[in-house]
Amino acid sequence: MLLEMKVPSPGESISEVDIAEWLVEDGDYVQKDQTIAEIDSDKATLELPAEESGEIKILISEGETVSVGDVVCIIDTSVKGVAKQQIELVDTEENTQKVSKIDNHHIDTLHKKTTPLAAEIIKTNNISIDDIKGTGQSGKITKSDVEFCMGKSYKEKGRDTSRKKISSLRKKIASRLVAVKNETAMLTTFNEVDMSEIFKIRSEFKDKFKEKYEVNLGFMSFFTKAVTIAL
Repeated sequence: MLLEMKVPSPGESISEVDIAEWLVEDGDYVQKDQTIAEIDSDKATLELPAEESGEIKILISEGETVSVGDVVCIIDTSVKGVAKQQIELVDTEENTQKVSKIDNHHIDTLHKKTTPLAAEIIKTNNISIDDIKGTGQSGKITKSDVEFCMGKSYKEKGRDTSRKKISSLRKKIASRLVAVKNETAMLTTFNEVDMSEIFKIRSEFKDKFKEKYEVNLGFMSFFTKAVTIAL
């Protein structure tokens, strides 16, 4: 039986979505409720689960825009098999001991050929010790050797750039920001006041206020001392 997987409605007022990423490959066996793709809408990124188990046939490529209700893939429910995720899990469990032995050998070699600080930088940045020339005692790799190698590789690789289609969510945010900038009223209000009469009154009465303030201050100082002596 061939089951058509259609784009579900992400929410009210949304009619189109983008296929952000397929999490399975064409021809893979998928299980029921397994997440097979991620779809981008104007409001959020949603997961697309498989409705039944079977072999999947992808009809829409990543990055394409589709309408709600369009068929994006077909699941052949008559095919029986094991999901790719389960196979990878079994392989991982079988190779765990081998990987541990390899890692231990790598760590021993790292500590023999490098100083402790250099070893820490190598592990943090995942650098191969074969690419580093040691200048320390007995050919040991020092911190300066690692930093020199990192700077050299950066110059050789240069700055990588890539271009990809903007998601629907980011597109909506960008359009909203531009709309706010263009449609919001940006203004500044200035109020002018004639303060000349206020300055005249201040000049006329400032000396009287000063004398009154000094008298009141002196009285308060005397009153405070008297209360202190009485206590």
